[in-house]
Amino acid sequence: MTEQIFVRDCWYVAGMSDDFPAEKLTGQVIAKRPIVIWRTKDGEVVAYDDRCSHKRFPLSKGRLMADGTLECAYHGMRYDTSGKCVMIPSHPTGPISPQATVRAFPIIEQDGLVWIWPGDPEKSETRKPPRVPEVGDARWESICVGPMNVSANYMLLIENLLDITHFYPLHDGNIGDIANSRIPIELEEGTVDGNEYVMTVRKTSSYTQPPYLEDWFHYPVVDRHHTHCMMSPGLTRVVMRNAPPGELDVREGDTEFPGHLEPTGIERGYVLIHTHTPVDERSHVWRVIVNCPADNMSKGEPGKSTAKRVAEMFPEVAAEDLWAVAEQQRMFEYPDEGYSEVFLKPDLALRRARKILVDMHRTEQAGSRSEAAE
Repeated sequence: MTEQIFVRDCWYVAGMSDDFPAEKLTGQVIAKRPIVIWRTKDGEVVAYDDRCSHKRFPLSKGRLMADGTLECAYHGMRYDTSGKCVMIPSHPTGPISPQATVRAFPIIEQDGLVWIWPGDPEKSETRKPPRVPEVGDARWESICVGPMNVSANYMLLIENLLDITHFYPLHDGNIGDIANSRIPIELEEGTVDGNEYVMTVRKTSSYTQPPYLEDWFHYPVVDRHHTHCMMSPGLTRVVMRNAPPGELDVREGDTEFPGHLEPTGIERGYVLIHTHTPVDERSHVWRVIVNCPADNMSKGEPGKSTAKRVAEMFPEVAAEDLWAVAEQQRMFEYPDEGYSEVFLKPDLALRRARKILVDMHRTEQAGSRSEAAE
């Protein structure tokens, strides 16, 4: 991947629903788009270009008025929730130019997440944000780790998540070991809600758990079913299922989304929802939503739930990944003269994920050129 790219015609997570209390302005940059986001008095989350139409001052530094309009902190221009300027203090009686508007971004709130489409609004209906049914389900405990600022292109993190052969040596001694790198890998592909996905499946029997996994899931030796699925460029879903040898009930193909874990019985595990939201070609925001059966307690600290224990210990693992992808990103500063990237057998999913992203980018760029020509 010599070209550092991201796609705009995609749904990306701006935050958890709880990150947007009523009438609090939040400024973000998503796919090089400055965006102001807030929840109205009526509970609706809205998102607009963060630049006042007058002098580019960030509207997220302004304030919300009693009537629900957003006032720019520089010259006092006020915008309603449609993005239209409805008041200019220096023109109290004059007409307001129809150009005095700010662009709205499509936004969807579902499953406890707020999603934004930073690309062509007319294409936002072509696909839907991936579902995360565990979040908000009373049978599950869900805890968000992050947001974490990542100094690397988001494809590098997606590849990191799909390719867990790096668990040795990068995570050796916590969630990884060399035996993990030797687990056979199966590949699954498909389309859900307009999003192409690619998923790795790793099945192993009588596997001795690394220290953190025994701490979280109790069993020192397990049969394990482990999937990593890039459901869209904005979200990767990880499902781990563990049970004592001979006790794992493998159920596949019985749900509307890839990967599955029932929060009951002898089986223990988690669903990790990784969201990756590009800021630009060389940085993105990473969130990890830890989902564990609500009644599961950890082995390492029996009085603490598995979800809380994972969420407390995961940042140590994430720090190792953050270091690795930042070091990779730094190497993109040098020309490829005489260098060629070698692909290994376990890298098939990575190559498929890259192709999905590159194809989306090419389609997006072709559409932009066509519009420019018109």
